[in-house]
Amino acid sequence: MSPNTILLLMFGSLTLFMLSGLPIAFVLGGLSLLFIVTLWEPSAVIVLVLQIYDTMKSEALLAIPLFILMACILQRSGVIEDLYKAMELWFGRLRGGLAIGTVIICVVMAAMTGVVGAAVTAMGILALPEMLRRGYKPELALGTICASGTLGILIPPSVLTIVYAVTAQVSIGQMLIAGLVPGLILAVLYIGYIIVVGWLKPEWVPLDPSTRQAPWRDKLVALKALVFPSLLIALILGSIFFGIATPTESAAVGVAGAIIPALFKRKLNLPMLSQAGVDTLKATSMILWITLGAKAYVAIFTGLGGADTLLEFIKGMEVNRWWILAAMMLLLIFLGTVLDELGIILLTVPVFLPIVRLLGFDEIWFGVLYAITIQMGYISPPFGYTLFYIKGTLPKHIGMGAVYRGIIPFFFLQFVGLLICAAFPDLVTWLPKLMASR
Repeated sequence: MSPNTILLLMFGSLTLFMLSGLPIAFVLGGLSLLFIVTLWEPSAVIVLVLQIYDTMKSEALLAIPLFILMACILQRSGVIEDLYKAMELWFGRLRGGLAIGTVIICVVMAAMTGVVGAAVTAMGILALPEMLRRGYKPELALGTICASGTLGILIPPSVLTIVYAVTAQVSIGQMLIAGLVPGLILAVLYIGYIIVVGWLKPEWVPLDPSTRQAPWRDKLVALKALVFPSLLIALILGSIFFGIATPTESAAVGVAGAIIPALFKRKLNLPMLSQAGVDTLKATSMILWITLGAKAYVAIFTGLGGADTLLEFIKGMEVNRWWILAAMMLLLIFLGTVLDELGIILLTVPVFLPIVRLLGFDEIWFGVLYAITIQMGYISPPFGYTLFYIKGTLPKHIGMGAVYRGIIPFFFLQFVGLLICAAFPDLVTWLPKLMASR
């Protein structure tokens, strides 16, 4: 069978089974075994065993369950509630202030946890009812929460960034640090949009006359809620940036640090730790199953000549390299509407990275563009994952139509952020280069 036929068969069958709604881990694993036996030879099943062994002994992947455990403990420690109360005091009298405060809290949560679902769910429970009570347009409130909650994909310590770095075989530390500036750029774009909306459409973000102007003493006292998050962020990111600890070691320190506020707030108990452990086990198991299936599938794809065929096809195209990059980004946005983000990374990175190297693009820079496109897929209707996170917190009188309408402006803001990072690569690469020089 020719390599071109194998390429079409593998991609076609994968697309067909994924659209059927079957779990992606079993689709990947099952097709890998089927193609080994039918297109290669039965003795090549050893490739699957080697891929499983290689994944299970990866020390880099150990950072993932640790960061997830840290997020689960923080979610139950009351830190987020204190942050929201502080933001409400500082921004409550500003037009659009609650939405701006929500963006800031999501940035802080992203830098503490690296898990997307935690920020979206927490803000859906805490911020959404308060914004609706004050008369905020539901679409604006929902769009703010959904878009800001996805900043955890970019801002370190991002679990998805770690998966990308391990799959692409680039420095985890540099990849994590590279997402910081682009993540802040997106946050500034969101805040700028909210301010403009408050100026052009004041009825969308009305001021609540019943809200009192908090005295400066109360505002300053409320800032103590930022002390622990700031210390934890400095501890994790600082140790990675200055080379004091590896990402895995900093994740372990983060777990120990997350226990401290729970201890002070008297929320540290066996049931809480048990539930956090169970949630971590569920999330980690899902990630590892998808990782095993994807690595096996890509190994078979490469072994049967699919990767070489694709590279030869790209070499033969007389097209500007930026058009090829744009095509890859559009494909990622589309996949983000129908596929799990981990599956996208593990399936496409091994295929895309040789193309990126061939075209002469920086792998760290490409990784950040990759993360932004996945972030865009996260909020894309109809199946973006963030839309389902927020669905569980919606009041009965608001349907998914409001969510879909609300995320559209933020989707285009993310596209603007993607263009900025693509046009000015130094915004992405200067921190990783500074880190490497140390």
